Amino acid sequence: MRPTMKTKRRFPTVATSDDATDQYSTLWTTSLPGDLLLLVAWHVLAGDFLDYIRFRAVCKLWRNGTMCPRGRGVVDPRFHPRRWIMFPEGHGLHPGHNKLRNHLRFLNLDTGTFVRVKLPLFRDHCILDSVDGLLLLQRDQDAIVRLLHPFTGDLADLPPLSDLHTQLRRYKYNFQTEGDRWFFLTLGMFAVVSCDANAGTITVMILFYRVKRLAFATTQDTQWTLPSWEVPPYAAPLAFHGKIYMVQYPTSDGSLVFQIDPPPQAGSPPPPPKLVAKCPKDKLYDGYSLVECDSEILLIGHTDNSRSHILIYKLKDIMLERFVPVTSIGDRALFLLDTSLSVSTKAMPMVMAETIVYKEPRMRNYAQYHLGTGTRSPAVDECGIRGYDPGPRSLIQHIITCCIRSAWNKGVMYSFKEADRDGWLIWKVKRKFRHWVIAQN
Repeated sequence: MRPTMKTKRRFPTVATSDDATDQYSTLWTTSLPGDLLLLVAWHVLAGDFLDYIRFRAVCKLWRNGTMCPRGRGVVDPRFHPRRWIMFPEGHGLHPGHNKLRNHLRFLNLDTGTFVRVKLPLFRDHCILDSVDGLLLLQRDQDAIVRLLHPFTGDLADLPPLSDLHTQLRRYKYNFQTEGDRWFFLTLGMFAVVSCDANAGTITVMILFYRVKRLAFATTQDTQWTLPSWEVPPYAAPLAFHGKIYMVQYPTSDGSLVFQIDPPPQAGSPPPPPKLVAKCPKDKLYDGYSLVECDSEILLIGHTDNSRSHILIYKLKDIMLERFVPVTSIGDRALFLLDTSLSVSTKAMPMVMAETIVYKEPRMRNYAQYHLGTGTRSPAVDECGIRGYDPGPRSLIQHIITCCIRSAWNKGVMYSFKEADRDGWLIWKVKRKFRHWVIAQN
């Protein structure tokens, strides 16, 4: 059966409906001109999705004069909860675990706000990735891929991953079973979403790190498609405004930044990766990570081969061949791992401002680099990161886990001890659906 886009009003989780009371309606709330009301509403939405929900809940006039996000939560990028991420609970409490009682917690990386959301569909779904706050899911019984807006319950269906496995079978590896091969191929997958609200179409592109290939599909397609071109060797992919950015290093030209645009029109493949920036070796040694910070893309590397000091450039400056190092990131802290994140330290004072949390390339320990002083300190206490302490983990360790998506979606709290276990990234529940049955279809 052909999958079609669905924007169901399933599992409503926050007060987005128009049935709230008007007990707070006053003269000033009803006297705002309609155009001014819309202008204020869009400014609020640009800051945070849930602030927009609260804005609409003030009175009936404000609800009627602004756009309801239900039914548009996935297809309209203005309603994507970009700065929200599912919070990993650890202790094996994966989404859908009985002890969670159909609830998940989400963390706002700018405000530090936690929201507890009821999402019963995780009884038969697992999470593959998170894109702009949306959750990329796989349904157990048929491997159909779905996009979920966690706060409105809107869903959009894409083709099943089982079709994609057939196309990727050409890549031969020395594994005993097809299931082992599929697990290897999907480990470290990276997704990006682009939406056309006017046309009502949603396009998802998935990078497969192991084989350097990209697959894409829309909500109107019946199967995933692999373009004829291959993705160059890359590190640290970044999703930004529906595009994929990736850095290739080391090369004879230094660090190279490539960009993959979404398909220009329905039915056509994405254009091949294009080189958008070069950062010479004498300006940046091994630029290895891209991160979005305050709507800017930053390229991060080291000053020299000692890798003792970190250097940051804005991508837009490199594209103009202006090599001016970034000396301050304000109240932000950057986490540079499989997925990179920026966090506001105003709302989360346990995270230090002007710092970069990363894995030291020589010692392989998690360090906190202080941008102002050029010094390092441990990012996480030794017992916590090595997995010796069974007690609560620090917020930094939770965010580190958010950056390691293959652990984040399984209820695992990242630690060296956990990572040393055989099969620690294999699903402990419904394994035949989430690994093996795909390979058998």
